[in-house]
Amino acid sequence: MKILFVILGVLLLSVIPYMLGCSNGAILVSRFILRDDIRHHGSGNAGLTNFYRTFGGGLTFLVILADVLKAVFALLLGMLGAYLLRRAGIDAVSALRAKYISGLFCELGHMFPVTFGFKGGKGIMSGGIIAIMIDWRVAAVVWGSFLILAIATKYVSLGSVSTGILFPIMAWILWRDWLCLLCAILIGGLIVFQHRSNIQRLIHGTESKFSFHRKKE
Repeated sequence: MKILFVILGVLLLSVIPYMLGCSNGAILVSRFILRDDIRHHGSGNAGLTNFYRTFGGGLTFLVILADVLKAVFALLLGMLGAYLLRRAGIDAVSALRAKYISGLFCELGHMFPVTFGFKGGKGIMSGGIIAIMIDWRVAAVVWGSFLILAIATKYVSLGSVSTGILFPIMAWILWRDWLCLLCAILIGGLIVFQHRSNIQRLIHGTESKFSFHRKKE
């Protein structure tokens, strides 16, 4: 029974959150509802901002809903996995650590989905929900930074990069746990990495500002 608990625990902590992360809302909605592929438009990114700029706001809610639900379920299943591991006598994975571990795998699935040729989104919406699920203080800082910078400058990418930087900082301030910090560094680093082209455009002054009007091709 212990071996079964260990296997199920590992699956719930890593593999299943990754597969949930692969359920990219922008790709699913564009493919199966619009019969198109968001990655063939705009910036080529399978993210919320590019979806809104390309297809408008009508179906954006479905994209948000898909990315929210997968992050919520990924972390809930991750905590269940940690519980099963503790039942098997492995106490190293606390509920907090489980949130960070499953959150990391969910983000990996979102950014590099095996189901869509490893070409996914930048992890902001799902990452924001992961922050909410981890702790309200983490969410307040990363969401606050994102909203302030995005609204003040109209550069969504600038707000997004700030979340990647602040995410591991908050993990260190609040927990001082090496595993949580490592996962937070990886999540934050991946978010910044996925925005590398945006950073270059920000430096050169060619980054597009966000507008509520649909971008015409």
